[in-house]
Amino acid sequence: MINFRSKTWLSDWLRKHMPTREQLKHNRYVRPFAHWVLRSELWRFTRRSVPRGVAVGLLVSIFVLVPGIQIVGAALLCVPCRANIPLGAAMTFLSNPVTTPLFILPGALWIGSKLGFHSDAATFKAMIADGTSVAEWWAWLWSDGAPALILGLFVIATLAASAGYVVSGIFWRMVVGRKWMRRKAHRDLPPDVS
Repeated sequence: MINFRSKTWLSDWLRKHMPTREQLKHNRYVRPFAHWVLRSELWRFTRRSVPRGVAVGLLVSIFVLVPGIQIVGAALLCVPCRANIPLGAAMTFLSNPVTTPLFILPGALWIGSKLGFHSDAATFKAMIADGTSVAEWWAWLWSDGAPALILGLFVIATLAASAGYVVSGIFWRMVVGRKWMRRKAHRDLPPDVS
């Protein structure tokens, strides 16, 4: 393995802790899907795969809200969308124990209520504050919370995925454009004569 240091600590950390394609190829859980999931086009960072990976990751992470299933769902959805799998999996971490109860769920209930379904956000907040049991959560969810919550999650996930696609595409163009400008400026420099 080539040992070099990149410009950012994040890429160094990812390179050190993320499994390689070879390790995944020999993993017993990935082996049945290896011919689909390990295609090189799904692991490269290109101008098309990056925005797709961001969009798929945001869509799955906000709509699904089940931690273990989010990463697997994003990776599997990246295959038919020809999206970047590492980015799709990484974007699922945006819905976490802090953002989900504070922003995503109340926002989804509010949007669902505005679109015509009955959902009481005050009850939701009281249930969070009281430490409600799982059985009471299920009862509330199936009574009046489910339609508003599902519709709200769908709207938020769709809007977030669309915005993520556009923003990451613009960001990708800016980064690559800056690299091209630096290369061009470097090429146009006169040779150093000593």
